[in-house]
Amino acid sequence: MAAEGDRRKQLLQLASATVFLAIVGVAVLIVVASSSSGGDTNLEGKAKVSRLLAGIPQDGLVLGNPRAPVKLVEFGDLQCPVCRGYSEEILPPIVESRVRNGEVKIDFRNYTIIGEQSAPAGAAALAAGEQGRGWNYVELFYRNQGEENSGYADDRFLRVVAEGAGVKNIAKWQEERQKLVPEVEKSTRRAQELGLDGTPSFAIWGPKTSGVITFGTPQSTGAIEEAIEKAR
Repeated sequence: MAAEGDRRKQLLQLASATVFLAIVGVAVLIVVASSSSGGDTNLEGKAKVSRLLAGIPQDGLVLGNPRAPVKLVEFGDLQCPVCRGYSEEILPPIVESRVRNGEVKIDFRNYTIIGEQSAPAGAAALAAGEQGRGWNYVELFYRNQGEENSGYADDRFLRVVAEGAGVKNIAKWQEERQKLVPEVEKSTRRAQELGLDGTPSFAIWGPKTSGVITFGTPQSTGAIEEAIEKAR
């Protein structure tokens, strides 16, 4: 009887160990699946970005009615912390009034001056724009920006932002972003040709301008409003 009891005890211990290992295995699979899927549960600002942009037309990285008489161009680097500040504080009143009512459209153009991850990030935004989610990508990237040039903007981060921005066809986005780096380089050269030496920098044109007018880095929403009034 004692031998039978010992055997039963050993079987119970073995069964418990097997169940424990199975639970651990499932937990590991969940963690791996979560990390590999690029889930966006840690992204900040999704609801705020959605509210800001809701109902406003997008075409590539142009936000606003395509027939808007004034075009405001922002040259920015997605890794630029000052650009993030403008995204969160300076530009929203322009978007909520001038862009939403059809007076102004804003064209975001990449001007990559921070580091080697800036160009791939810019291309990722352009690829999101191919699916009508370019401004969502830009705004969400800024709100989840890491320390400048710290290496955070890797392929996984770019994909997480794409998913959070609502890019539907991630496979197509992955393919397109690889091809769009030359477009980022082209817009960077254009900013340099215009004599812009920092990000964000702005240019504008409209019915009252004679060609494109650059006005550097305005210090307030009011300064941008003033430039719009002069152009319209």
